[in-house]
Amino acid sequence: MPAGNPVIDNLRANFMSKYEQMKKTSALSGGSASFVEDLYESYLNDPASVPQNWQVYFADLQNGATINEKPRLVIQDKFAILSKLPKTGGTSDASIKQTMVDTLIGAYRNAGHKAADIDPLHFRDRDTVEDLDYRYHGLSEADLEESFATGTLFTDKPHMKLRDIIAFLQDVYTTTVGAEVNHINTIEEKRWIQERLERFAHKPKATREQKQEILENLVRAEGLERYLHTRYVGQKRFSLEGGDSLIPMMDRVIQRLGDSGTKEIVIGMAHRGRLNVLINIMGKLPELLFDEFEGLTVKKHTSGDVKYHLGFSSDIETAGGACHLSLAFNPSHLEIVNPVVQGSVRARMERHKRGTPADTVMEVANEVVPILIHGDAAFANQGVIQETLQLSQVRGYRVGGTVHVILNNQIGFTTSNLEDVRSSLYCSDPAKIVEAPVFHVNGDDPEAVAMVSEIAADYLHKFNKDVVLDLVCYRRLGHNEADEPAVTQPKMYGKIRSHPTPLTLYSQKLIKEGISDQASINALINNYKTTLDAGKPVSRPVLPSTTAAAIKAWRQFTRQDWQQPVDTTYDKTALASLAQRVFSYPES
Repeated sequence: MPAGNPVIDNLRANFMSKYEQMKKTSALSGGSASFVEDLYESYLNDPASVPQNWQVYFADLQNGATINEKPRLVIQDKFAILSKLPKTGGTSDASIKQTMVDTLIGAYRNAGHKAADIDPLHFRDRDTVEDLDYRYHGLSEADLEESFATGTLFTDKPHMKLRDIIAFLQDVYTTTVGAEVNHINTIEEKRWIQERLERFAHKPKATREQKQEILENLVRAEGLERYLHTRYVGQKRFSLEGGDSLIPMMDRVIQRLGDSGTKEIVIGMAHRGRLNVLINIMGKLPELLFDEFEGLTVKKHTSGDVKYHLGFSSDIETAGGACHLSLAFNPSHLEIVNPVVQGSVRARMERHKRGTPADTVMEVANEVVPILIHGDAAFANQGVIQETLQLSQVRGYRVGGTVHVILNNQIGFTTSNLEDVRSSLYCSDPAKIVEAPVFHVNGDDPEAVAMVSEIAADYLHKFNKDVVLDLVCYRRLGHNEADEPAVTQPKMYGKIRSHPTPLTLYSQKLIKEGISDQASINALINNYKTTLDAGKPVSRPVLPSTTAAAIKAWRQFTRQDWQQPVDTTYDKTALASLAQRVFSYPES
């Protein structure tokens, strides 16, 4: 730490006199530095945003001095000293207990995801998270009925009983959403996410209309898979079953982005669930898919490929206007589509900015957004993931953020034991290298899925950075429909085969709430099947997309004769002249 810093000089001068009061609690230890750092940053922005006792402490700490370096260094320096000093017991007063409560709040924000109920199968035991226990912070059972300041919690109640504060924190951070934000260095981003999560604790996750929308999306997701399974027995389709909530997730992300001004969305994904996305999100005609299953499609101008690798584009209506969706063709090598999608988005951004020469690419970033859908094993282990992430903020390649969706069915082909899968806690951990927030969400709670989908879309538009949605689900069938997964995963598939589908669980929830009834749900299921039988569209309405501008932009690339002879000769004299210049040193 540089000498002559007035804050540090003052800190060292009065440290020992203050320590006699501070040492009464274990809350002020080195492990609490992250929490106090956040609190201090909030104090610097608005002193009234932190509890009164912390206002007094921070004001006394500065003693009127001017801060000449990043404030977090002051806090880190102080707690580096405190962490080396012995902890002693003492009688806690109200201020000390309040500090303990504040550190408990910080613990839930930082580590609540480790205790969250994000696995629909409850297949793996989760470790006990010690610092989420109020007793770990020096509080006792007798304190549960005491009232404490809510401090930096985003709640309208300035004071709550400790019991209620804990219930609030558990509801936000340890139910079916686990939010990872502690690796983000920017305080503004962390506080924005905390506010979004904590404000949701005061109101239902979804309105009646949104619940009906979620139900219809789950009917589509399950309905298509069952229809194809019955009509095309034994044919590969790489079913989405178990990860059905991908459809309401994609629908909500796309609608939210469109509502906020996005005009184009480029999607990249592998084979798992691709047919479902094509039909239920992109608006591809079911009859075209059926023709592909039956071998009736004739491709005159393209090379052949399997139906679950084909791309598609369409225009759909959102509250913010028409939004063009483009699903990139999938090269069979896992995740290699990622840089292809990023390049496509960057090129579209370059085209968008031409209208105003003074614009920079980032000024039109929100107009074009990439969505990448990954497998859990692939995201954790494919090198192209890290390579693409590292380009996300590089000036020549950045696209203003990507929504990463991990279709986390907790199995990589035939491997599910975490000791054989990866070395990190989560499959999403590579995203931390670019400080992307991660939202782990239980696929059996589609309302939570919809909520974090909106947060992710809003975060991308506000901060122009990558964000990760880790959709924790399962794979009901084998790697493909011809495989028997119980051969390699007997315990997991014992659970899966007795586990209700997301549609069944959500239907039961809505019936219990009085939002719907079984007859109405059956009608939705039957109507969807009837529409498929007719080969008609089953997604949101698709708009006419063959605009004159699009036709002109693509004309030079389409319907070309691949076998047309091309003259590749070059004048020998000119070639020799160029060669001479290449091998000549500049005169200067």
